[in-house]
Amino acid sequence: MHLSEILNHLGEDRQSYFNAVSPPIIQSSNFAFPTVSEFRNALENELDNTIYTRGNNPTVAILRKKIAALENAEDALLFGSGSAAVAAAVIGNLEAGDHLICVQSPYSWTHKLVTKFLVRFGITHTFVDGTSLEAIQQAITPKTKVLLLESPNSMTFQIQDLEACAKIAKANDLISIIDNSYCSPLFQKPIDFGIDLSVHSVTKYLNGHSDVVAGAICGNKVLIKKIFESELMTLGGILSPSDAGLILRGLRTLELRMARSSESCATVTRWLSAQPGVERVWYPFAEDFGQLALAKKQMSGTGGLFSISLRAKSILEMEKFCDGLTRFLLAASWGGHESLFLPICGLYDVKGRDNPSLPWNLVRFYIGLEDPKWLIEDLRNALKELG
Repeated sequence: MHLSEILNHLGEDRQSYFNAVSPPIIQSSNFAFPTVSEFRNALENELDNTIYTRGNNPTVAILRKKIAALENAEDALLFGSGSAAVAAAVIGNLEAGDHLICVQSPYSWTHKLVTKFLVRFGITHTFVDGTSLEAIQQAITPKTKVLLLESPNSMTFQIQDLEACAKIAKANDLISIIDNSYCSPLFQKPIDFGIDLSVHSVTKYLNGHSDVVAGAICGNKVLIKKIFESELMTLGGILSPSDAGLILRGLRTLELRMARSSESCATVTRWLSAQPGVERVWYPFAEDFGQLALAKKQMSGTGGLFSISLRAKSILEMEKFCDGLTRFLLAASWGGHESLFLPICGLYDVKGRDNPSLPWNLVRFYIGLEDPKWLIEDLRNALKELG
């Protein structure tokens, strides 16, 4: 199906709602039935029928169709956050006593899910170097049920060979799950490589306007129905119809936004790689990126996220650089219209928290929709703060 069809028309039965160009937000919690027979029939397949918005809602259903189609998946589920989607995908395929393999340095809340939550129910785990197929293979035990990937990760952008990982998972009867937020479905389609479930922080590119928190799971109908009937319906971490309406709006410009962000990011990273104050640039499409060939094999673009390490002498000097940035916002997320940065030095010496494993001279940047030359001017001025 053509991308333009998915973003602008798929799932939108305009004749059923007054030929409105934009689908209505069905802000109803409850749906009535004219007969007992129709109510009973709907209960047999609540995933595809509207009974109660905790299960299925017409506005959310349109969005499900679009996101599933973007991933070349049979179906999708929507959640109130990306972390809720990751948790539901993982928990939905594990039982007490099972074993999970996860790549090193995943998203922080994924790490907490694995190390703090799942262990309470007797689920063990092994963190592996996801760049090593041998390490993944050696970590498999008779109790292993899930292989959890994140490619690229969102700080230093290590990549897993998705096709090879899917083959390992299938050969060992594992469910393979990937956090595909970095690329979005436009730039990477893990299901095409054999991955079972592709998970997104819809908060990022798919919504794209920094005004909704949401998550998605994409996969085949059997796995999606299993998660729907258990984790989604029981735990109730659903997406609201109004938020689904905002995301539908955001999808209209997804292709344009991703292209702009990706092109601008390439311009900015090329400039930064030539600056004496920059020690290293972490960016999957950089010529010196160690996994460049693999990145270009399974990714058609990168979006706007990258990291740099600076030749700073101290955390104080790092803070001066960061405080010198006036056109980037210091914030934790990414994927919207605005350019952002997240300094690792800001995560050091926080009361009640351990210092991160990442070095204090690392800064993650996200390039939004602004003019890249305007952003480079800001970076040039901030780099003058380095001694």
